[in-house]
Amino acid sequence: MTSRWAEFEPLKSELLLHAASLHLQLGKVHSSTAPHSSAGQSGRVRMKEEKEDRNTLIAMETSPSCSYGSIGVSPANSPVPDRNVFSDGMTRVDFVLVWEEPRCSNEDNSAVDPAHMKWREEFLRRLEGVGLLQERREVLQMKKKVCFVLLSAPWDVLCFYAEEISLRVPLQVVSTPVVNWSQQILSTLSLPNPLLQDVPNPPPDFYTCQFRTNKLQRFLGSDNKETFFKTTQRHQVLYEILARTPYGSVRKGEVGIDRLVNEEVFTAAYPLHEGDFQLPAPPVAPQVLGLRQILFAYWARWSCWRRYQPLDHIREYFGEKIALYFAWIGVYTGWLLPSALVGTLVFLFGLWVMAVDVPAKEVCDSGNTFIMCPICNICSFWNYSSICHTYKVGLLFDNAGTVFLSVFMSLWAVTFLEYWKRTSSSLSHRWDCSDFQDIAERPRPEFTAMAPMTTRNPITGAEEPYFPDKQRFNRTLTGCMAILLMVSVVLMFLIAIILYRTILSIIIHRSNNSFFSVSAGRIASLSGSVLNLLLILLLSRVYTSLAHILTRWEMHRTQSKYEDMFILKVFVFQFVNFYSSPVYIAFFKGRFVGYPGNYNSLFGVRNEDCGAGGCLVELAQEMLVIMVGKQLINNVQEFISPKVKSWWQRRKMSPQGKKEEKKLSPWEADYQLLVCEGLFSEYLEMVLQFGFVTIFVAACPLAPLCALINNWLEIRLDAQKFVTEYRRPVVERAQNIGIWFPILQFITHTAVLSNAFLIAFTSSFVPRLYFRYTRDSSLNGYINFTLATSPHTFNQQHLNASCRYRGFRNDKGEFLPEYFHLLAIRLSFIIIFEHVVFFVGRLIDMMVPDIPEEVEMKIKREHYMAKEALAENQSLGKIKIPGEKIDVLTAELQRFSSPQRDAPAPDLRESPEDQNQSPATEREDI
Repeated sequence: MTSRWAEFEPLKSELLLHAASLHLQLGKVHSSTAPHSSAGQSGRVRMKEEKEDRNTLIAMETSPSCSYGSIGVSPANSPVPDRNVFSDGMTRVDFVLVWEEPRCSNEDNSAVDPAHMKWREEFLRRLEGVGLLQERREVLQMKKKVCFVLLSAPWDVLCFYAEEISLRVPLQVVSTPVVNWSQQILSTLSLPNPLLQDVPNPPPDFYTCQFRTNKLQRFLGSDNKETFFKTTQRHQVLYEILARTPYGSVRKGEVGIDRLVNEEVFTAAYPLHEGDFQLPAPPVAPQVLGLRQILFAYWARWSCWRRYQPLDHIREYFGEKIALYFAWIGVYTGWLLPSALVGTLVFLFGLWVMAVDVPAKEVCDSGNTFIMCPICNICSFWNYSSICHTYKVGLLFDNAGTVFLSVFMSLWAVTFLEYWKRTSSSLSHRWDCSDFQDIAERPRPEFTAMAPMTTRNPITGAEEPYFPDKQRFNRTLTGCMAILLMVSVVLMFLIAIILYRTILSIIIHRSNNSFFSVSAGRIASLSGSVLNLLLILLLSRVYTSLAHILTRWEMHRTQSKYEDMFILKVFVFQFVNFYSSPVYIAFFKGRFVGYPGNYNSLFGVRNEDCGAGGCLVELAQEMLVIMVGKQLINNVQEFISPKVKSWWQRRKMSPQGKKEEKKLSPWEADYQLLVCEGLFSEYLEMVLQFGFVTIFVAACPLAPLCALINNWLEIRLDAQKFVTEYRRPVVERAQNIGIWFPILQFITHTAVLSNAFLIAFTSSFVPRLYFRYTRDSSLNGYINFTLATSPHTFNQQHLNASCRYRGFRNDKGEFLPEYFHLLAIRLSFIIIFEHVVFFVGRLIDMMVPDIPEEVEMKIKREHYMAKEALAENQSLGKIKIPGEKIDVLTAELQRFSSPQRDAPAPDLRESPEDQNQSPATEREDI
């Protein structure tokens, strides 16, 4: 089943070169024959399209103004000429490689690593053999020399790799406008839309199919080689070549630019931004702005906080993966608006309840009626009326409105996910990614380099790198053990925080300071929450680094699978890390205290009880400290940290002898920007926030409002980072938000159960309802109903002084019948609550299709058009090419040009070290 991967490299390179030449030859023959035979059929197609949907079918003679690759203005109309070119002023710069060398004489090269120099020269030589154009530039600094290699892909290389990596190119313009749901509602009601803005140069939408060189003339804009491929597609081609080009022994995994950057052979590798983001000093027409300037003016500015995001422009500049993130956070933030409104109304309802609640008045007017038992072993008796204000504050979070809010948020979460599924399917089709993971995703370059063996792909028949599933399973089990170990560390810290709160409360009580003694429990609880937040942030950094190592070790084939497993590891840990303390307060704190004379203890310390105002007040405090505190820290860090790093980077890289007023070249300016850190931390922050908003919303009705305000800031901060402070990332395609969606579904289901248990066991909703229907509907006497009297044995130890405590026990410490009645009601409420919510959610899922009907029609239409276009081209080719010759060409192309094969670049060769090695069935294991 296996064979040596390196053994096939020279042979496959020769075959691919032959296949590429056949591609070009067939394309030339086809283009010469197409004008003689396509007029009638293209006319019939045009008439058919006008009758069906009045879309414009783009014929072979495409006008330059409709060019696919340039959605903006032409260079002639641009206020600033394109500077991303070679010294000839014509050749476009598609990618930049950078390395640094110390400034020294030619005789003294001891500071330069000879191995790095050898790898670098070999890598550049192989890139030149592939066909990439290169130009070198140098910038002298005080102590070092910065070397830039500008790379450009000529037309034939672009065509070969466009087919190799299954790039999609346009067949027809789609004239159907994209309308936002809120825009449609406001338009139906004839109301003005304050969210709408007129963003210039909107990218057109197309019906597309996979690129084929021999069918080039059938694609939109094929007559203009300079603009046929979009800038982002050129970047994809260049990165594919860079990621697959070896610089040494393939057997040792010496392949690709990523490893060269990790080994510090190159200090950076990046595509260039398209001009400056700053708007021209004399105002110009919006239509002549560059795409980066449009994103800055209509997206990244703070004044755009209430506007729709220009998602098509974001996708055009940064690619589908980044655009999907901003689409998701935009939809999520929009849906937070009704939940924030409902949460705020419930909070205001709580303010009204504070003023009219009968039990609250009983507490405040009780005087010396209720003498409470000590809350710790060294504490004294206290008066229940002393917690009047704290009890009223608890009503803000513990009232009948929270029940409605819990049901609302549970249904809100289900409906939000259903709506996002429909939005995601629409965007993935519009952005040509609906079948990306099923068809076009290729093995990761690192996996290709490090896999110990190869196997034949059962679909394409090509040799592909392979890692045994059994070894991966064993490694995954080891990773799971590491996760369990880290989770146990989190639980150990949680126990430490519990002990800290108890011990600190005792110390404050012993201080004999009347000011602090009164608030000992509150001080201990608040300081414990802050300390818990710091430990959470520290453990998060440690485990994220560990998860990176474990996921790389597991050797996952595709980038999507690699990211999904990494995200899953980190989320499991972060779920326990962030939610363990709120879960403890909500469901466990105060449940195992015991009763006077028979208190339970942990490590010799009495178990802590809920504070005077109840556990919901402490839970709300814990949520606000962790959720809001983390968001504040992250926002301050995202606002200040990039600016400080950018300033230091520019200061460190300022060239020697260059006047400040002289404008830097684009590659120098982009080199001074920060490396894009990806979207993982952004998604994780939002998903954890989604958990706080849904899982514990019954304890904090203002959580959706805090999340809404944070997200308004988050979107602009992220937009500014990507447009102004980050180097341009290589475009990545994505079908959806990946494993984050199943995680959101898991959080939604957890939220339903959590809110049911919160209402049933933590809040006073069920006891109040029971008392209202069995005792007094006005709740008079409710406080006395909820308080038990201390046993005689405890009274004898305290000079026959009896006291009260919260619970449903008799004077012997045994449970009363009311306790079991309430337990049955609570369990029944949980079952009814979760069944109703899950049933309604399932009903919504069944009634609302995941893919909108209009999107299904577009998908069928696109498949039909692609089939017709390919069939027409096949017939044209057969008319003009002799039978035997076309059969040979077709066989060769089908054999070597499958978009799914995992082949190296056309001119790649084995390093001499590999060529001299003897054949073997497996490579050396990593």
